Amino acid sequence: MPSRIAVPKTYKLYLGGEFGRSESGRSYPVTDPRGRFLANAAQASRKDARDAVVAARRAFGPWWGATAYNRGQVLLRVAEVMEGRREQFATELAAAEGWALRRAPAMVDAAIDRWVWYAGWTDKIATVFGAANPVAGPYFCLTIPEPTGVVAVLAPQTSSLLGLVSVLAPVIAAGNTAVVVASQNRPLPAVTLSEVLATSDVPSGVVNVLTGRTAELAPWLAAHDDVNALDLCGAPAAIRADLEATAAGTVKRVRSAPAAEPDWTRPPDTGRLRSFVEAKTVWHPVGT
Repeated sequence: MPSRIAVPKTYKLYLGGEFGRSESGRSYPVTDPRGRFLANAAQASRKDARDAVVAARRAFGPWWGATAYNRGQVLLRVAEVMEGRREQFATELAAAEGWALRRAPAMVDAAIDRWVWYAGWTDKIATVFGAANPVAGPYFCLTIPEPTGVVAVLAPQTSSLLGLVSVLAPVIAAGNTAVVVASQNRPLPAVTLSEVLATSDVPSGVVNVLTGRTAELAPWLAAHDDVNALDLCGAPAAIRADLEATAAGTVKRVRSAPAAEPDWTRPPDTGRLRSFVEAKTVWHPVGT
């Protein structure tokens, strides 16, 4: 019997709750660290990036307006669906990262646990980050954390699943919506995560995933008037300063890229949650 020829797959973008090819029609080959072909991925254009921002803005109001408890349940559901596809994630992660298969399940478990950790924070953000401020005078002075808005996330380049979850989960846990540029050379786990988001309870447009050239997409997101914040975690070093300068033109909140790739296996903290909330202070007369 002749050997079977595998059908190469072309993965699509995830925009507004739907999967589609880039409007440009472009794609690019994805290989493992040894150069062996894995699949084709859609190469997003700047119009795709604009469409992603439109979808994220449309979803922001309802997502922010949902109760914190509801957002936590949605994040927990993502973890549940990932748990059911654990074997698939492990296989794809091992191929993308060039690992032995036995190493991948632990990293998938860590990514699932990261969703659970941030799910537990959704109804605690207001209490921990907010405050009743002591003031001299007959007033209540309350500080309330609110989400920044639409956040463009440049995902880590070398941690295609755990790193991605570590930068995405806090953004949406805080009530923001996200436009994610996946790892350029290792995008396949991000696309599989998109399939999980699409089949869980995450509303359309809350997370939008672009694959392609980070250096091509990042400047357009940094300059976009309707993007409120920018996470430069996966930005190429050569353009980080330019991206920060461009983002300043529209007064974006920017989380700078770390000097070295973080150890994503370390326990998370609230730093990323704080990066994408803003403090709103309200004064109110006592007795009124």
